[in-house]
Amino acid sequence: MNKPLRRIAIFCGVLILALLVRTNWIQYVDADELSTHKLNKRVDIERYSIKRGDIIVGDTAITGSKETDDTFYKYKRTWKNGPMWAPVTGYASQVFGSSQIENLEDGILTGNDDRLFFSRTIDMITGEKKAGGNVVTTLNGAAQKAAFEGLGNKKGAVAAIDPETGAILALASTPSYDPAEFAGRSDKDGEAWNRLKDDPEKPMLNRALRETYAPGSTFKVVTAAAALEHGLYDDVDAKTKTPSPWTMPGTRTELPNHGTADCKNAPLREAMRVSCNTVFGKIGSDLGKDKMIETAEKFGFNEEQFTPVRADASVFPTELNPSQTALSSIGQFNTRATPLQMAMVTAAIANDGTLMQPYMVSELKAPNLDTVKKTSPKTLSEPLSKPNAQKLQETLETTVNEGTGSNAKIDGVTVGGKTGTAETGENNEGTPFAWFISYAKTDSGSPVAVAVVVEDSDAEDVTGGGLAAPIAKDVMKAVIDSKG
Repeated sequence: MNKPLRRIAIFCGVLILALLVRTNWIQYVDADELSTHKLNKRVDIERYSIKRGDIIVGDTAITGSKETDDTFYKYKRTWKNGPMWAPVTGYASQVFGSSQIENLEDGILTGNDDRLFFSRTIDMITGEKKAGGNVVTTLNGAAQKAAFEGLGNKKGAVAAIDPETGAILALASTPSYDPAEFAGRSDKDGEAWNRLKDDPEKPMLNRALRETYAPGSTFKVVTAAAALEHGLYDDVDAKTKTPSPWTMPGTRTELPNHGTADCKNAPLREAMRVSCNTVFGKIGSDLGKDKMIETAEKFGFNEEQFTPVRADASVFPTELNPSQTALSSIGQFNTRATPLQMAMVTAAIANDGTLMQPYMVSELKAPNLDTVKKTSPKTLSEPLSKPNAQKLQETLETTVNEGTGSNAKIDGVTVGGKTGTAETGENNEGTPFAWFISYAKTDSGSPVAVAVVVEDSDAEDVTGGGLAAPIAKDVMKAVIDSKG
């Protein structure tokens, strides 16, 4: 072979080798990335070629699938009472993708999860059509309904937890939206999506997980826990060292109390009952920022939570001077909390000081209903000792029985709770947020802890006891009645 032909042969050989290398690279190295790439329409076509598995509450599917006229996208997602369940399920759209459980558990719901390989293999052998698996939630249908209907046309959120396991029982957010409005591919679906995304009321925002609010006086339970845990006080009926008026350190500003409450040297029980700013502000200042940060973080502050849906991190500031520490300790300044976070705080107190990891997926099931994965309760932290938790329970139960939380009373049930009214806007001129956190105890334990926030309202008197406590009561009662 002469030299020119040899060069051409070598060049062609190199091209063939490069082609073989590239082909194998695509097939074996890039395969997973390409098969799931957002521009690969085959993925979406395959996803919607079968009936999607369902999300289950109790024994009832709250989702479904509907056959369409589309040649490629054969099925689209449906929901039962979509606005009520959207904060739990998220959406699944043929055009706009998916969110929350619909997104995180997409592999199970579409039947594509690797854990379903054996099930898919059996179906191929038996000739069964491919099907999606199911996601079983921890949600309590009656509690979710009570939360959603209780919020009504008000802007706000509710989170309810089983203190003993961490299972999320209710997760409501209003205003809400119907995921079915944009589940398909029509112009009408696109218009609904654009309308919802541009709505200033943010109906697609999950306020229970993704909105942080000033927790106001509900944060005083964290401050009381810090006082007990760090030995500042050990008796909830002993007088505190709190002058009235009390001037915040480093300032000439007196910290005001609400109304005409007598908070001078008030014991923790009385200070909680009438919600003394001076008592809890001075506790925070006396303990100092480091001890307050330590306690807050044991309750879950300053860290994202995954349920498995991500919840924004609630915030207890870490850069504080003494007066800022005082304000932060009564839930003001830059302290921020999600409703889920405040439900976690309440659940830990109700569970004698043990905080369980919050979760809302109980089981993942294969199409043949075999269990693929089951969630086991897990301890997240121990924010306070059992004796101190029980002391704090005493103060919260007094607050409901004799104080500002009386609207949460349930006949024959022990209820502990704390109201909160968080100031908003410049110079506190905005409409305040109304909070209420609570738990219920029966002869068989503490089945539920609740946090409610009403973000705004047309009511003349915006208070946690007036607006939020009745909602919490209905949610707790729904849980108790469903266990009866």
